[in-house]
Amino acid sequence: MNLLTAKGISKTYTDRKLLVQEDFSLEDTDKVGIVGINGTGKSTLLRILAGAEEPDEGEVVRGSKVLVRLLPQNPEFPAGMTVREYMREYAGEKDGWSTEGDIGSVLIRLGFGEGKELLEHLSGGQRKAVALAAALLSPCDILFLDEPTNHLNVDMVLWLEGMLRQRKGALVMVTHDRYFLDRVCSRIVEIDKGRLYHYQTNFSGFLEAKAEREEQELATYRKNKNILRIELEWMRRGARARSTKQKAHIQRYEELKENTKAPVQDGKVQISTASSRLGKKTLELRGITKRFGEKILVEDFSYAFRRQDRIGFVGANGCGKTTLMKIIMGLETPDEGEVILGPTVKIGYFSQENEYLDPQEKVIDYIRDTAEYVKTEDGMVSASGMLERFLFDGALQHARIEKLSGGEKRRLYLLKVLMEAPNILILDEPTNDLDIQTLAILEDYLEQFPGILIVVSHDRYFLDKTADRLFAFEGGGKLRQYEGGYSDYLEIHKMEEKPEAAAGKKEKPAGGKNEKIRVRKLKFTWQEQRDYETIEMDIAGIEEKILELDRLIEASATDFVKLNSLMEEKADQEALLEEKMERYVYLCDLADRIAEQS
Repeated sequence: MNLLTAKGISKTYTDRKLLVQEDFSLEDTDKVGIVGINGTGKSTLLRILAGAEEPDEGEVVRGSKVLVRLLPQNPEFPAGMTVREYMREYAGEKDGWSTEGDIGSVLIRLGFGEGKELLEHLSGGQRKAVALAAALLSPCDILFLDEPTNHLNVDMVLWLEGMLRQRKGALVMVTHDRYFLDRVCSRIVEIDKGRLYHYQTNFSGFLEAKAEREEQELATYRKNKNILRIELEWMRRGARARSTKQKAHIQRYEELKENTKAPVQDGKVQISTASSRLGKKTLELRGITKRFGEKILVEDFSYAFRRQDRIGFVGANGCGKTTLMKIIMGLETPDEGEVILGPTVKIGYFSQENEYLDPQEKVIDYIRDTAEYVKTEDGMVSASGMLERFLFDGALQHARIEKLSGGEKRRLYLLKVLMEAPNILILDEPTNDLDIQTLAILEDYLEQFPGILIVVSHDRYFLDKTADRLFAFEGGGKLRQYEGGYSDYLEIHKMEEKPEAAAGKKEKPAGGKNEKIRVRKLKFTWQEQRDYETIEMDIAGIEEKILELDRLIEASATDFVKLNSLMEEKADQEALLEEKMERYVYLCDLADRIAEQS
C-alpha cells in the first residue's frame, strides 16, 4: 500500500541545487536507506518527506490517516526531565500501543533501570538511545531516522538493528553505518548532483548496481562520441542542407552534439598529507586511574604504544573512552598515574564533537589559520588546494561556515586535524556525520598512515578496517586487550559465552549419556592470520631497506646533514624490525600450538 508520494520536488540552499524535479514514493513495507556525500541534501530530503520542511517546487502527498515520526540527527532534550518522563512524553500512549509496560521493558533493556536519572546527566550516546527508544515506541506508519547510530555503542546498534528489522511499517533513514544499511534496508536511494537514483536492493547490491550504472553511462558516452566524430566529418565535408533528408541529418547532429556530455563522476575526497617524524620514544600510559564520584572509569591502566600501532577502544556509552582520550591529550587530569610523551610526539585529535567553529568565519580562513601550505606526497599544496581535495570548491571556500551542512563541518574539521601533520592520530567517533565515500577514503589513508593510530568508535565496519588490537572497557574501570578487529573481538566473546551457557544448564539425570567436554581450540584471529601470511615478506623488506640505508650512509660520509637524516631513518627501521621480529616469534609459537591440537 502506498503511504507517500513526492512529485517534482526541487530544493535550493543558498546557491546549491540539492534536488531538481525529483520523484519519490514509499510503500508500507519499504525500508529505505538514503546515501550520498555530505552536503548533497540527505537530511533535507528526509525533512521534506516528513513534512518538517517545504520544497521550493513540487508536492509531497501523504495518506489522510498516515502517521509520521521524524527523529532528527541531533534531537533536543528538555531540561529537568527524567528518562522515564521523556519516554512518556514523546512515546505517548496512543491507541493503547505504547504502555508503561513497554516503556519499562525498554528502559531495563537499555540499562536505565526505572529511568529516574535526569537526561542532562547522561552521555550523548545514552541520550540518543533514549530518543530512539521513544521514537520506536511511538505509533506511526512511517518512521524517519537521521543518523540513528551516531553516538550509540555497538550493543545499542545491534539492539536497534534487531528492532528495525522486526518493526512493521515503513522506514526511511540516513546513516553512514554500512553493516547497518546492509542488514536493515531493502532499498537504497542515492542523491547525486540533485538527482535521485533508486536501487531495489541492500547496500552491497547498491554498490554493485551503482558501478554498473556508471560503467553503462560511460559506455553510452563513448559510443555517442564516436558517432559524433563521424557526423562531424560529414558536416565538415560541406554537406549542404538542400534536401529534407540532409536537414534531418543536420538536426540529428545538433541534438547529438548537445546531449553527448561526459558523465559527471562523484567528487572524491583526496587525503594526502605528510606526518611528522616519530622517534623511538612515543606515548606511554602508566597506571592511569580516573573516577567521577564513586564511579571508576579507568583503573590502573598501563600501555606503551609502539610505532605503527593500530589500537581501537570499545565499550558502552559513558564507560570512559572519551575521558581516557582527553587524559592522553592533557585535557583531563588522571587521579593516579601519568602520561609520558616522547620528544617528537605530535598528536592530532579529532574529537567526538567538533571544536568550536565560528559560524561567521569563511571556510578558507579557518584552514589558513592552521597552515597556508602543507607538505604532501605531491609536494607543497596551498590551503585552497587542500580544500578542493576535500570537495570544497571555489564558491564554498569563500562561504561562511554557517552555510555548511553538519557533515561538511565534520569534513572541514578533519582536514584541519590532518593538516597539522600529526604522528599520533586520535580519532574519537570519527564516523559520526561523515558520508560513506569519505569514510572509505579515510580508511585507505589510515592503512598507509606511518604513525600511531588510536580509534574510539562504535562503527563495526570502521574498526574492522582500521584496528588490529582492541581494548574493551569491561566494567569497574578494567580494560581487557584483544588481538584483531571488531569481528575478531565479537567472535572471542561468543566463544567465551558458550561454556558459561552450558554451565547454567541443569545436569542430566544419572544414567544418561555423559556429554563430551568441549575445550575451546586455539586458532588465529583474522588479524593474526593476515600477519602470519605476510610477516616474513615484511621482515625481508625492512632488512633490505636497512642494507640500502647502510650503502647510502657510506656514500654520504661527508654530507653531515644528509648523514644525520639517514642515521635517524635507519634507527627507525631497526626499531620497526625489532617489533616485527617479536611479532614473528609470537605468531610462530602460536602456529605450533595450533598444529599440536590436530
